[in-house]
Amino acid sequence: MALKEKLEAVLNVGLRVPSIMLLEVLYRWDVSSFFQKIQRSSLNNNPLFQYKYLALYLHYVGYILSLVLLTLPRQHLVRLYLYVLTALLLFAGHQVSRDYVRGELDSGYEGPLYLDPLSMNRFTTALIGQLVVCTLCSCVMQTKQIWLFSAHLLPLVARLCLVPLETIVFINRFAMVFTGLEVLYFLASNLLVPYNLAKTAYRELVQLVEVYGLLALAMSLWNQLVLPVLFMCFWLVLFALQIYTYFSTRDQPTSRERLLFLFLTSIAECCSTPYSLLGLVFTVSFVALGVLTLCKFYLQGYRAFMNDNTMHRGMTEGVTLLILAVQTGLIELQVIHRAFLLSIILFIVVASILQSMLEIADPIVLALGASRDKSLWKHFRAVSLCLFLLIFPAYMSYMICQFFHMDFWLLIIISSSILTSLQVLGTLLIYVLFMVEEFRKEPVENMDDVIYYVNGTYRLLEFLVALCVVAYGVSETVFGEWTVMGSTIIFVHSYYNVWLRAQLGWQSFLLRRDAVNKIKSMPTATSQQLEQHNDVCAICYQDMRSAVITPCSHIFHAGCLKKWLYVQETCPLCHSQLKSHPPPAANAVAPEGAPQAPQEPANQNQTPINQIQEAASHIHEAANQNREVTAQADLIAGTAKECVDAAGEVDADSQSHLSAVAIKQEAQLEDRASQSQCLEHAFNDPQMGQGVWEGHQAATTCPEQ
Repeated sequence: MALKEKLEAVLNVGLRVPSIMLLEVLYRWDVSSFFQKIQRSSLNNNPLFQYKYLALYLHYVGYILSLVLLTLPRQHLVRLYLYVLTALLLFAGHQVSRDYVRGELDSGYEGPLYLDPLSMNRFTTALIGQLVVCTLCSCVMQTKQIWLFSAHLLPLVARLCLVPLETIVFINRFAMVFTGLEVLYFLASNLLVPYNLAKTAYRELVQLVEVYGLLALAMSLWNQLVLPVLFMCFWLVLFALQIYTYFSTRDQPTSRERLLFLFLTSIAECCSTPYSLLGLVFTVSFVALGVLTLCKFYLQGYRAFMNDNTMHRGMTEGVTLLILAVQTGLIELQVIHRAFLLSIILFIVVASILQSMLEIADPIVLALGASRDKSLWKHFRAVSLCLFLLIFPAYMSYMICQFFHMDFWLLIIISSSILTSLQVLGTLLIYVLFMVEEFRKEPVENMDDVIYYVNGTYRLLEFLVALCVVAYGVSETVFGEWTVMGSTIIFVHSYYNVWLRAQLGWQSFLLRRDAVNKIKSMPTATSQQLEQHNDVCAICYQDMRSAVITPCSHIFHAGCLKKWLYVQETCPLCHSQLKSHPPPAANAVAPEGAPQAPQEPANQNQTPINQIQEAASHIHEAANQNREVTAQADLIAGTAKECVDAAGEVDADSQSHLSAVAIKQEAQLEDRASQSQCLEHAFNDPQMGQGVWEGHQAATTCPEQ
C-alpha cells in the first residue's frame, strides 16, 4: 500500500471519529431530565426553559448530523472539515481583534503608535496574528482573494490612521458583521448541496440494492466506513480521556492494587452507552487478533502469514463479549457493579483467547514432534508456549476463586480454563511420545494405540469435568434457587459438553473395535506369498515381512491397514468394502457332494487342475484372436504406406497426416506382436495361466482399429 493510500485510510477513520463522539455525547445528555431539573429548581423564568422544545429539536438534529458525518464520502467530508476550520480561523481573528480593541480602550492612548512602546507591541502582535489568519484561510479555501478574510484588519488600519477609540469599537463591530454576512452568503449559496448529495446517495443506493441486494450494500458500507477500526479508535480516545481525567485530578501516586481497580473502572466508564460498548467489542476483537498473530509469529515466524487461518480473526472473543454484555444488562448497571461484572466477562474472553492459542499451537507442536527437525529453537518455542498455556489458565482460575464465591456460574467459567490445561497436557504427552520414538533406532509398533490411549485419557478427563459441572448445577437447581436461565444453561451444557462428547467417544471406540475385528478375520500372508508378491506396502511404502490379505486379494501391513480402517472401511487400492468375516475353521471338513467353498488368498498356489486348464484354453483363444488382429493391423499399415508413397503430388499437410497414420499403425503392430508372444508364453506354461488370464481380462485386450 502506497503512502498516499495509507494517509487516505487514516483520514477516512480519523475524520469520522468526531461523529461517534457526538453520538456518545447526545446519548448521555438527556434533554428531558435536564429541563426537569431546571423546573424543580424554580427557574421557570429562565430564558433557557422557554426554548425547551427547540432544544429537543436540536437534539434530534444532532443525531441526524452525526449520521451524515458518519456516512459522508471522504472527499466531501474533507471539504466539510476545511469549511469548519475556516470558520474557526475567522472566529480566532475576531477574538484577536476584540482583545486588541479592549487593550487599546484600557490604555486610553490615542496618539501615534511609535511614541508608545506598549501600544506598538499590541499593534504588532495583533497585525501578525491577523495576517496569519488571513493567509491560513486563503490556503484552506484554496483562493487568492485574501481580502475576503481580512475584515478584521479594519480596526488595526483605523488605529494606524489615529481614528478615535470609540470609532474603532464601531469599526470592529462592522468587521464582525461583515464577516458574518460573508458566512451567511456562503451558506445560502450552498444551501442545496446537502439536498443534491442526499438525492445522489439515494439514487446510488437504489441502484445497488436492485443490482446486488441489501446484503451486498451492507458489506460495501461496512468496508468503506471501516466500522471496526472506527469504533476501536473512538473507544481508545474515550479510554485515554478517562485515564487522563483520573490522573489530572489526583496528586498522590496510585498503588499497584488500585491500578487494577482503576483499569476496570475506566473500562466500565467507557462502556455505559451502546456506542462505547460496540467500541469495546471491536477493541477486544483487535486485541485478540494481535495476540493470536503474535502467537503464530512466535511459533512459525514469517511463514505463519503465508497460510493464515481465517478462523482465528478475534471475532469470536468480540462476539462473546457482546453477547454476555447484552445478556447481563451491562450498560444499565452502576459503575462499581459494572466493573465487577466486566472482570468476569473479561476472564471468559481471555479463556477464549487461550483456547484459540491452543488451537493454533496444537497441530504445530504435534507436527514438530513427528518431523525430524532438530532445531532446538523451534522446539523451545513450541514447548514454552505449551507450558504457558498449561500454567496460566490454572493461575487465572485460582485468582478468580480468591475474589468471588464459588457457585454454578463461576464453575462453568473456570471449567473452560481447566479443560484448556488438560488439552495442553495431552498435547505435551503426545509430543514427548513422538520425541521418544524419534530417538529410538526402531519405531514403536503400537505407537498409534498408545497415542489413542493418551487422547482417550484426557478426553475422558474433559468429560468428567463437564459431568461434574452438570451435577453441581443440577444439585444447586434442586436444592437452591431455580431459574429459567440456569436450567437453560444446564440443558445446553449437558447437550454440547456431555452428550455430544460421550457420543463421539463411543463412536470412536466402536470404529477401532470394528477395525481390530476386521484385521483378525483376515488371513495372514505366508512367506511364499510375500516372495511372489515382491512389492512394498501400498500404504507406508515399506517392505513387508508380515502382512494380511484382504478379501479383494490385496496385501498390506496389518498395522497400516488398521490405521486405514480407522478412517474408512474400504480397500486402499480398489476401494471395495471390507467387511469382517469370521475366520474359517482349520479342521472343518466339507460334506460330500456339497459345493466347494472359494479358497482364501493364502491358498492361491494350490489351484485345481481344471481351473488351470480352463484358463489355458481361454488364453489360447485370446492368442488366436490377437493373431487375427495383428494380421489386420499389418494390412492397414501396408495400405497406409502405399498411400504415403502415392501422395507425391499431395500437399504437405496430407502427407504428414498419412505418415502419422502409418507410424501409429506400426506402433500398434509391434504392441500386438509383443502381447501375442506374452499370451503364447502363458499358454505354454499352464502353471501361471490363471494369473495371466485374470490380468488379461482386467485390461483392455485391443482397441478397435
